Amino acid sequence: MKLLVITAIAEYAKDIKSILKQANVKSYSFQEVIGFKNPDEDVTSSNWFGTEMNENESVIFFAFIPKENEIKVFELVDVFNKNQDTLSQIHVAVLKIEKSN
Repeated sequence: MKLLVITAIAEYAKDIKSILKQANVKSYSFQEVIGFKNPDEDVTSSNWFGTEMNENESVIFFAFIPKENEIKVFELVDVFNKNQDTLSQIHVAVLKIEKSN
């Protein structure tokens, strides 16, 4: 059993739900969150406000999944990301569960 974590901009929520369905992930949790991106120093120095941090409406998904589902999720996310014209992508991580109850 693994813990799948997916983050992305809120606009991709439907796409992520579709990916999870295609990967046969039957149950998951998600939450709307605010994502932050701290611009590099060069951008900040030319910025009128000087210390502005970019905020984005984002989502985070969690699911406990077996290995077979993990592989399919990564494949589908790779295809999705390669087909995007924008810089924003879906980000996926998998964590090993040492013990669960």
